[in-house]
Amino acid sequence: MPAEIDFCNAAELLPLVLSAAGARDDRLEVLVLDLSTTSFMDSQGVRLINDVRRRLPPGAVVRLVARPEGVTGRILELTGLRRDVPVYDDLAEALAS
Repeated sequence: MPAEIDFCNAAELLPLVLSAAGARDDRLEVLVLDLSTTSFMDSQGVRLINDVRRRLPPGAVVRLVARPEGVTGRILELTGLRRDVPVYDDLAEALAS
């Protein structure tokens, strides 16, 4: 995911993420969004994640990677999204769980 997710690019990211997920639609079980290099995210980033979750095939889940001390991790905590979507400190941990 990009360094910033906000009103300027969130709408453009949705079809890109869904296209990547759609390429594995028949066997998609887990989609990991790596936000570890995302240094800024506003409410549009949260909306993006929720939109992706709603549009995945039944049974598929989203996992997030975000640095706990970063702005993105804080936004996930403040908005309550962290309660609904598993958040991991690194990509290896997200893929292994």
